[in-house]
Amino acid sequence: MSYQFDPIGTIATPYPEKFAIPRQPGLVTAARGVISLRADCNREEILRGLDGFSHLWLVFVFHEAMREQWKPTVRPPRLGGNQRIGVFASRSPFRPNPIGLSVVELESIEKKGSRWQIHVKGVDLLDQTPILDIKPYIPYADAIQDASGDYADESPATLNQISFSEAALAQLHQQAGRYPQLKELIEQVLSQQPQPAYHRDPERIYGMQLMGFNIRWRRTGDMLSVIEVERL
Repeated sequence: MSYQFDPIGTIATPYPEKFAIPRQPGLVTAARGVISLRADCNREEILRGLDGFSHLWLVFVFHEAMREQWKPTVRPPRLGGNQRIGVFASRSPFRPNPIGLSVVELESIEKKGSRWQIHVKGVDLLDQTPILDIKPYIPYADAIQDASGDYADESPATLNQISFSEAALAQLHQQAGRYPQLKELIEQVLSQQPQPAYHRDPERIYGMQLMGFNIRWRRTGDMLSVIEVERL
C-alpha cells in the first residue's frame, strides 16, 4: 500500500543551499522563515488558535535529497563521519521516505494582501522546502526531561571567536537598513562550524550562500575570520 500527500505550503528561509544549514532546529535562533500556504489552506479558520502556542512542529519533505535508492546505514557528522549507524538511528535526509520533522518558534501569523503567512524562527530547512503539516508543540508531552540521546545527547560544540574584516564590516553596514540581523545570522551559522571537520588548512577560504549573500571566511585555529559579505 502506498500513500501520496500534497504539501500544504512552502517555507522561505535564509538557506538557498544545503551547505551551512544547522544540523538541528533552534541552534541558529536568528534564522527566520515564512510559511506560505497553498490556495485551499490559505484560510483564517485553518490557523485559528495556533497563535496560542509558542512552538510548532513542521513535517516536511527533504525535496533536494530524494533518491530512487537509499542505503540502510549513514555516517552522522556527530560521529566524525567515520562510523556507520542505521538510518533510523539518525536524522539523515537520505531515508526510505525523505520526510523530516522540525520544531520551530512561532513569531507571528499575519495576512499580507490575500495571503496568510506564518513567521517562525530557529529554522533548519532549505529555502522553499515543501511543508506537509503543521502541529502545535505540546510541552508536557513533547519535552521528556530524562530522555537519552546516545551520541547526540548534548548540543554540538560551537566556535564563538568570529571576526570580520574591515571590508566585510563595511558591506554589512551598507545592508544594515534592509538586513539588520544579517551579522547576527552569519555569526550564529558560522559558530556551528559548517565546514568539514577534517579541513584544517588555515589558507583555505570557504564560502556559503545565506539570505541572498555570498559569505566567504577563513579558519585559523579556533578563530573564524569573515572576509567578504557580497550581495548576490
